[in-house]
Amino acid sequence: MDLGLKDRVYVVTGATRGLGSAAARELVADGAKVVVTGRDGKSVAEAASALGPDAVGVAADNADPEAAARLIAAAREHFGRFDGVLISVGGPPPGFVADNTDEQWQTAFESVFLGAVRLARTAAAELADGGVIGFVLSGSVHEPIPGLTISNGLRPGLAGLAKSLADELGPRGIRVVGLLPGRVDTDRVRELDGLSADPEATRAAAESRIPLRRYGAPEEFGRVSAFLLSPAASYITGVMLPVDGGLRHGF
Repeated sequence: MDLGLKDRVYVVTGATRGLGSAAARELVADGAKVVVTGRDGKSVAEAASALGPDAVGVAADNADPEAAARLIAAAREHFGRFDGVLISVGGPPPGFVADNTDEQWQTAFESVFLGAVRLARTAAAELADGGVIGFVLSGSVHEPIPGLTISNGLRPGLAGLAKSLADELGPRGIRVVGLLPGRVDTDRVRELDGLSADPEATRAAAESRIPLRRYGAPEEFGRVSAFLLSPAASYITGVMLPVDGGLRHGF
């Protein structure tokens, strides 16, 4: 199936590892060009190099108020156009309500929430008919995840923002989508499993609750991302799509 991605240009944040990296790889594999970002300049350069000539790396922190404009400018400078953005950021610190400090909340809000708002707002002003804004969120949009209180507090708010943007931008032909990954086998998920006394038992227990009985592979998430960002998904907007092996049981 031709997704229509050839020569389209996307900004993918948090793309040096994990879900953002997987999405960037699949976009490039299907013919798109990408601007990949992350906070560490060395990691960004390595990620872009691994993707080849259809990628360029720009070191940027989502919490930086100037980052959004810089990233879109880089897309236009290097590839001559800008067709969309996938907003991904590393998960905030784990912890229960009593564990997380004001500083952790503030830092996560600036990066995970306000940074995403700025990126989406700036992209919306720059995109034309056929453009797309994607958010990498979490299953916590629908149901809180024990031990991830900050994420539980911030991700549902971003889902609300995405739904509002879909309504506001739809008349201009701009789509807005959200992806809700479940237990995908990334460094972040392995780190969370590793917080338990028996990481292998924790993983086995988690897999037993997933109808497909396994964690997802990053490329499985990446392929869904590439489809939703592509012209092939041109009549899909305002959705919050679980990529979780069936873990979410609600309709």
